[in-house]
Amino acid sequence: MDINSVPQDNSETYANMKKAIYARDKDGKMQTVGSTGWEVEEIATKAALEDIEKSIENAYEEVKAGRRSPLYYHMYDARMDLLVLAQSTGFFQWTIKRHFKPEIFKKLSEKRLLAYCDVLGKRLDEIKTIPKDRDE
Repeated sequence: MDINSVPQDNSETYANMKKAIYARDKDGKMQTVGSTGWEVEEIATKAALEDIEKSIENAYEEVKAGRRSPLYYHMYDARMDLLVLAQSTGFFQWTIKRHFKPEIFKKLSEKRLLAYCDVLGKRLDEIKTIPKDRDE
C-alpha cells in the first residue's frame, strides 16, 4: 500500500487514536504511517463486538435460569471462550465444562476457585454469583 493510500476514515472503534500501518514511500521503502481507521474494518469490529455482547447476554440468561454456573457468565464477560480459559488456567477443557454445571461448581475447592479468580480478575465472592443487573 502506498503512503497516500493509508485509510483515514476516522473510525469510532479507534477512539480518536491511530493505528500503525505499513506502507511504501515514494522510494518504495516500507514505513509506518498512522491511520485513523478504515470503514470496512470498523464494520467488522462492530459486528464482532455485537457477537461478543450476545454471548455475554446468553450466558447471563443461562446462569440466571440455573442451567449454568456463574463461571460460565464470567468467562464470557471477560471476553474469553472455553479454549482461552483452559489455556489461562491450565485446566482441561472437559474439566471446565464440568465446572459450568451448577451442582459441580458449588463443590469446587477454594484453591480451584481462586485460580479462576486470578485469571478472570474477580474476587472470591464475585466469582460465585452474577450481577443482579447486567449493567453492574
